[in-house]
Amino acid sequence: MGPIAFYAPLKSPHHPVPSGERQMARNLMQLLTREGDAPILVSELRSFDKRGDAVVQADLIAQAEAEIPALIARGSAEGWALWATYHSYYKAPDLLGPSVSAALGIPYVSFEATRANKRLGGPWDAFEQKAQVACDAADVLFHFTERDAVALWDHLKQGQQLIHLPPFLAQEALPVPAQPQAPIILVAGMMRKGDKLASYRIISEALRHLTGDWQVEIAGDGPCHEEAATLMAPYGDRVRFLGQLNAAEMAQAYARARVFFWPGVNEAFGMVYLEAQAHGVPVVAQERLGVRDVVAAEGLIADPAPEALAVAVMSVLNDDETHRQRAKDARDLVHNRHLLTAARQTVWDVLNPLMKEI
Repeated sequence: MGPIAFYAPLKSPHHPVPSGERQMARNLMQLLTREGDAPILVSELRSFDKRGDAVVQADLIAQAEAEIPALIARGSAEGWALWATYHSYYKAPDLLGPSVSAALGIPYVSFEATRANKRLGGPWDAFEQKAQVACDAADVLFHFTERDAVALWDHLKQGQQLIHLPPFLAQEALPVPAQPQAPIILVAGMMRKGDKLASYRIISEALRHLTGDWQVEIAGDGPCHEEAATLMAPYGDRVRFLGQLNAAEMAQAYARARVFFWPGVNEAFGMVYLEAQAHGVPVVAQERLGVRDVVAAEGLIADPAPEALAVAVMSVLNDDETHRQRAKDARDLVHNRHLLTAARQTVWDVLNPLMKEI
């Protein structure tokens, strides 16, 4: 059986800036590895239009159309058995996979594809049309969250499969559990405008309501570092900025932490939640669509008020029994639903029969 072609139109697994998006692309490539044969990353074309610019969209569509013939020729020569795309949506649709897979006569599957009819007729009209073409072309649509499934289900074509694949860590077993020795609140998020900075504002407001002994460690960096530092300035040396950390350094940060605090404004789901809980670090987050697919129920706070978040953080910081039980629940959740073993079973139960048909 030939190799799998893999493509991530929003952010390549080789992208230089770390993020949950990049990490999930890498995780999927590991998931799609069979008997030591890794999938082939077949294109670095980033079909991303952040602002809704028709000229940008037309240029990217033209670039894709120019690349398609070479991909078809390569796929034929290399005997690709399946095309897999990660995260096609209205700002970064898959402009390659549907045409290439159709020309080669191979299955086309999509992970975390979304439909957004409200974008039709607006500034992303051309790209949303392409995103919908990609959804319609897929033999299988794997969705990570229940929110994404709703629109996909409403437009499912005859013969298409819609499969729930919970977000997962690319590891077979849980790491050694954290053994915090200090009341450290760990925060981790890129520092950029929009949703990320909004989460930092919420954290700053919540910290005002904390009492007793506590410290904050912040992992992450970005163009809004100064804004984040200003938000945390009132708390002086209680807050320590760690900068951008690699995987090993993040593991050390989790090992020190007693609670992981990230509100999760408009997070699709959030890989850091899974990482923290795998280490046995209880999470405190606002109850939001997407976030609730990956966070243990006790860590989801329905009341958006900063005071309510502060109470939730303090309950884990100050009560040993609460912390012990929440840490166990967090690890159990990841072990049962969000490791590579379960994800591999879900995906290959679908792909093996599909690939045997060609």
